Amino acid sequence: MQLPTIAGVIRRRLLLNFRVDPSVMARQLPAPFVPKLYKGSAIAGICLIRLEAIRPKGVPRAFGLSSENAAHRVAVQWPAEGGMQEGVFIPRRDSNSLMNQLAGGRLFPGEHHAARFHVQEVGESITLEMTAVDGAASVGVSASVSTLLPPGSLFSSVEEASQFFKPGSLGYSLTRREGTLHGVMLHTKTWHVEPLSVQEVHSSYFSDATRFPEGSIAFDHGLIMRNIEHEWHGTPDLYVEGGAA
Repeated sequence: MQLPTIAGVIRRRLLLNFRVDPSVMARQLPAPFVPKLYKGSAIAGICLIRLEAIRPKGVPRAFGLSSENAAHRVAVQWPAEGGMQEGVFIPRRDSNSLMNQLAGGRLFPGEHHAARFHVQEVGESITLEMTAVDGAASVGVSASVSTLLPPGSLFSSVEEASQFFKPGSLGYSLTRREGTLHGVMLHTKTWHVEPLSVQEVHSSYFSDATRFPEGSIAFDHGLIMRNIEHEWHGTPDLYVEGGAA
């Protein structure tokens, strides 16, 4: 599905990243995706993003909409013309925006589930809770902006982490049509990430032992992006085999 170009501002984007046993992660992915590895681990996570001034490109900024959104995502690779393509596979999107829920996959990228968000921001600290209306997903995080990644992270520096995630601008999302994924490309005017000191983090998706058995997944680190002008560009649908567990 070729969607119109959407412009706006990423006011706040939290990337909460987990390291996962590659064989366990591979079982969650439809063909032709395979996990993109870093130091022997697959990398999956949650993107918690506040969007503002969202509107079709060319529409005045004053008519834009705001929303809180969550996407569970996995860094992946797949065969493409000229070599391996990389991006992210998104098994689930949630949003508090009725417009996103109704127009997702038609005007806005990806199909979104209805969700409630509770956000508190004080200075450089943020607490966020997301609960899906259908009860199928919940996320919680308490964090503050930092200068260093946590000890024990796979990534030895913020720059290393930034370079791993920057190429993952092409995302494919599950849809209600089995075997059909909606694609979207994120173009940012700038790219700048800062580390987060994460005091608490929870995801019902990643804590589900039927998907991720004990010992197969661990939280690695958090990043934040702020005040980024961007555009979403629709890309052709991708047809796959299998689906996320």
